[in-house]
Amino acid sequence: MKTNTFFRLSALLLMIGLPFFCFAQSNAPSVNHIAICTHDLKKSVAFYSDVMQLKKIPNPFKDTVHQWFSIGTGAALHVIAGKCPTETHDINTHLCFQVASLPDFMKHLDEYNIKYGDWQGNYKKTLLRADGVLQIYFQDPDGYWIEVNNDK
Repeated sequence: MKTNTFFRLSALLLMIGLPFFCFAQSNAPSVNHIAICTHDLKKSVAFYSDVMQLKKIPNPFKDTVHQWFSIGTGAALHVIAGKCPTETHDINTHLCFQVASLPDFMKHLDEYNIKYGDWQGNYKKTLLRADGVLQIYFQDPDGYWIEVNNDK
C-alpha cells in the first residue's frame, strides 16, 4: 500500500513539475538585428555612440563599412555605409528606446543640440500616452525617426 501511494505521488509530482523542467526552444522568430543605411558612417557612429549612448559590439565583417551596436538582450543595430536612397522618413516608421529618466535624457539631447519634440513636432514637448508613458521623437543624421520614452 505504501509503495502504491509512493508511485501515485511520484507520478503526480512528475506530471505537475515536468513542464517546469522541460524547456523546448520556440521556433517563433525573434529580433536579431535591425539594419539601417547611412551616407556617413563616421557621423552615424558618433550619433549612436555619443547621443544615443549605445555600446559598440564586434563587427562580424571586420571592415570599415559596418558598425554594430547593442540595442538590448540579443538584439543589435547594424549601421551600413552605402549609397542610400535620399528620402524623407515618416515618423510612423521609427526605432524606439526606453530610458529611466526622460527629463535627464532630454537634457543630454540639449547638450548635443538635438532637436526633439512630441509626435506633432512641437519643439521640446513630450507626448503623454494613454498608459502614462512619456515620449519624445527626433531624427538621426540620416533622417531616421527615433522615439525615446520612459516605459518601465
